[in-house]
Amino acid sequence: MQRLCYSRVRKFDYSLNYKELDLRQHPELYAIGRGEQGVLLVEPYKSEILPHWRFKDPSTATVSADTIYKMFLAYLGQKDFVGADMARKFLQMGYTRSRRYANYRGGKKYDGPVPDDKKGQSGAHGREQLERQPEDPVKAESARIFKAKWDEAKVDPEYLRQKQAFIDRFG
Repeated sequence: MQRLCYSRVRKFDYSLNYKELDLRQHPELYAIGRGEQGVLLVEPYKSEILPHWRFKDPSTATVSADTIYKMFLAYLGQKDFVGADMARKFLQMGYTRSRRYANYRGGKKYDGPVPDDKKGQSGAHGREQLERQPEDPVKAESARIFKAKWDEAKVDPEYLRQKQAFIDRFG
């Protein structure tokens, strides 16, 4: 398997005006970042993928994960790495959000609101973590469905090739 140079991966830049940017036209402004960073910001991909992202129950999660994975493959076929990476992030987010709802009633992991200057970023931001609830088996199955597609996407040879080319070109 190909080894990627992660030390050269740029951090996600939250200071950019993503509402005004079209990263299909300006892929050089995209930063892979870590995990799901930017998943609900980067256009036009957010608007293309988000309407298909659902995890209410296993049948909904299956349709959603399959649709997003097909979008992932289509973006790869179009040599649109940013789109493929965003689809990968939505699959990852399907897993993490389903797991959160499986572990915490209502999906609420921390007490109190997220500070405005930290929205879209991960972490507790000074808030106290709530106690885990007994696992919700429906959401746990939704998480398993998304995890399988996310695992498939992140090791796809063409994805890895395009990712390395993107890192080599843009950092």
